[in-house]
Amino acid sequence: MAERERLICAAGDLAEQGKGVRFELERHGRSQPAFVIRFDDMPRAFLNQCGHVPVELDWQEGEFFDVSRLYLICTTHGALYHPATGACVGGRCAGRGLIPLPVVERNGHVYLLEPALMENQ
Repeated sequence: MAERERLICAAGDLAEQGKGVRFELERHGRSQPAFVIRFDDMPRAFLNQCGHVPVELDWQEGEFFDVSRLYLICTTHGALYHPATGACVGGRCAGRGLIPLPVVERNGHVYLLEPALMENQ
């Protein structure tokens, strides 16, 4: 099955280690929340679901980074995730990381690559 690109946001909407952009995607037949942030000058996208329990991470819409701006944080449990990979780096994630989503930045926009990403999740 060929991948399609679905527009998430303008590339300029994502400041380095700044506020993220929330979006929805279809996964396992239902709509699920997701987000994209910029880290190391690249867009990084994940399902918006803590590895500890299935709650959304952001404390205010689009606020995914901790106060140091070095890690993504679940504001419910304090679990910390590496923004490049979504790997659990501390807190109550018990080694379970975020589920990454494939994105690409092209011509001033950020796109989600779908639907091939949904078949292996």
